[in-house]
Amino acid sequence: ASFLGIGTQNVYFIKSDERGKMIPEELEKQVQLARKEGAAPFFVSATSGTTVLGAFDPLDEIADICERHDLWLHVDASWGGSALLSRKHRKLLHGVHRANSVAWNPHKMLMAGIQCCALLVKDSSGLLKRCYSAKASYLFQQDKFYDVSYDTGDKSIQCSRRADAFKFWMTWKALGTAGLEERVNRALALARYLVDEIKKRDGFHLLLEPEYANICFWYIPPRLRNMEKGPEFWEQLHQVAPIIKERMMKKGSMMLGYQPHCGKVNFFRQVIISPQVSREDMDFLLDEINLLGQDL
Repeated sequence: ASFLGIGTQNVYFIKSDERGKMIPEELEKQVQLARKEGAAPFFVSATSGTTVLGAFDPLDEIADICERHDLWLHVDASWGGSALLSRKHRKLLHGVHRANSVAWNPHKMLMAGIQCCALLVKDSSGLLKRCYSAKASYLFQQDKFYDVSYDTGDKSIQCSRRADAFKFWMTWKALGTAGLEERVNRALALARYLVDEIKKRDGFHLLLEPEYANICFWYIPPRLRNMEKGPEFWEQLHQVAPIIKERMMKKGSMMLGYQPHCGKVNFFRQVIISPQVSREDMDFLLDEINLLGQDL
């Protein structure tokens, strides 16, 4: 909205539940409210794989609302879209076939060379060219000897750009569909292993049960473990993750992200992608956090 000049003040935000998923009933309310206020809603952006919690919006229910109100449904599947390549996990995106457009980043879960992004549009009318083409005949001649529909430069805002599609084609060619599926399955299997280990260890506490490869958790030092979980506890726990992050970086042992989110104090977020990561690495992660934070 900002880049297009629509203005962020014209964006209606939809409430999400405790797992970070859009609440369809709240979307319906906001559509009605927008029209009551004289606005003209036309676009809904759902998410499959949110950045922090790895949440997947209920696409079928959202699509029902969009169809009822004639709204364009876009799904930001930049992170979670790769689950479609897994027969075991593609159910996370149930209903995505009803979207008008989908954004997907193979450079994330599938580890194609960065950057490698795709915009998939359910349209056969040349929509992208009608939107973006400047009909620059000095660049995109129409009388070439080959099929000029392959001149994709006339279908995007950018004219000169890297051949992102080639990177993904090479990755797919090298690994095959089965190899890409295995990357997804292995990452989520390791995520499950890490979750199980967190549950076994004193001082580690999950924010929520993950449904993707985002593992969000707190490390609670021994000094705080028997403290009542009131304002003072949360204030002190908020300071733990930044200190451990500083220590691990100065030691050079690893790097791990942390953040507060939706009223929750700072917590660690481990996102598992690389096929070279092992169970031993997950064990080291937890051991190192405990080593660096047990005196806090």
